[in-house]
Amino acid sequence: MSEYQATIGIECHVQLKTKTKLFAAVGNDARDAAPNTLISHICLGMPGALPVLNEKAVEYAMRVAFAFNVAPQKYSYFERKHYFYPDLPKGYQITQLQKPIVKGGTVDIEVGGQAKTVRINRVQLEEDAGKNTHPAGKDYSLVDLNRAGTPLLEIVSEPDIKSPAEAKAYARELYLLMKYADVSDVDLYHGHMRFDVNVSVSKDPNAFGLRTETKNLNSFRSVEKAAEYEIKRQIELLEKGGEVVQETRGWDDAKQKTTSQRSKEEAHDYRYMPDPDIPPIVLRDENIQLVKSEMPAMPSEWRVKFKTLGLDTAITETLLDAEAELDGLSYLKFIEERMDRPEEAKQLAIWYVNVLVPLMRETDFVFDYKTMSLLSTVFDLVKANKLSSTNAKLLCAELVSTNLVAWPEGIEKYAEKKGYIQVSDENEIDKIVAQVLADNPKAAQDVAAGEMKAIGFLVGQVMKESKGKANPGVAQQLIKKQLGV
Repeated sequence: MSEYQATIGIECHVQLKTKTKLFAAVGNDARDAAPNTLISHICLGMPGALPVLNEKAVEYAMRVAFAFNVAPQKYSYFERKHYFYPDLPKGYQITQLQKPIVKGGTVDIEVGGQAKTVRINRVQLEEDAGKNTHPAGKDYSLVDLNRAGTPLLEIVSEPDIKSPAEAKAYARELYLLMKYADVSDVDLYHGHMRFDVNVSVSKDPNAFGLRTETKNLNSFRSVEKAAEYEIKRQIELLEKGGEVVQETRGWDDAKQKTTSQRSKEEAHDYRYMPDPDIPPIVLRDENIQLVKSEMPAMPSEWRVKFKTLGLDTAITETLLDAEAELDGLSYLKFIEERMDRPEEAKQLAIWYVNVLVPLMRETDFVFDYKTMSLLSTVFDLVKANKLSSTNAKLLCAELVSTNLVAWPEGIEKYAEKKGYIQVSDENEIDKIVAQVLADNPKAAQDVAAGEMKAIGFLVGQVMKESKGKANPGVAQQLIKKQLGV
């Protein structure tokens, strides 16, 4: 099986977060809407209905171009893609094929410590179809057209992906790019970002095998597992003398396998034609430059900034993921504002990942800038040797989880009252050290003889006797002093 080389390409559909649909003044968020309540004569394709292009959707498409490190196309136009299905009352989908609004671009990923660039073939602006549902045990289907006309970007990669792990990394990076470019809420659960994974295998590194397309995956893990399953299935099929059929397949998450759905159509089957009702999109240089100037910082830029702080890659990636989950508030900017104090910025990033992120994901906790400012106060106490790293973490969790924005006598007084403040008084700690040395003569003798490994045990005993309040640095100095080391 190692003789085979897998080739993976991914088509991703991203729902843009416009207030209204792509060509109709109808609400664009169908998540909580009753079936067939967000529709109009344009969505239904009634005779004489004329679509009007949503300008905001064009702006979002331009942002995506810059997120992929290219400029949008100055000239693009819409086409009709004909097919007949109950959720498409017009009998065609309005999309772009010949002249999409974005051509080219790149997405950088990292897998196993190895950097890789995945090329983008094109990004086309198009409308979504409705949704068919099939009630269990019934002999009929239902059609909900709320999503008909929803603005989508179809992002088509080049077949540069060579493993399931790379496919997963690419899907996650697309998610981050769309979120940071602020063009979509990328709600995976409700299908606002969906992946179609094309897989082929071949023994010839210069030739592609016949591919299958597994559609409508809505998680990074399912992208990885579907690719993994298809590679294994296709190789086993070829090894037995069979042939891979070019087809559309579905993913059964419960069984962790793909299943055949229908034969794969070719472009000519759709009878593409320019849409006569929608003028071409013509972008002026000043429009393009304005959008470029307003682009927010992308994930790659944040990675560079955090690298200067010496943060672990895992911490940085968790920061990026958590930021994507927020709605309107930027913790990354809060850290950035303190990067002139690198030690503080680094510690705030670590506390955010280890304290705030778990709280946000496990509870209904929502923080604001006042809450985040508390963490800076805690850091000041650590720097003053008044808090141990363990107690600082506990104090951070308590402050934010109880939504304590202010304490009448200050955070230090609050920490002292709760027993978090370290004791740095040498006289008080000296007494505890003397008792610990008396209770642990063997460890004391080892340290006195130069075996410094035992000093960690003795410091631990001092911390235990002081109920965590003793300053460990002071305790270690006093242990050495009393033993004459």
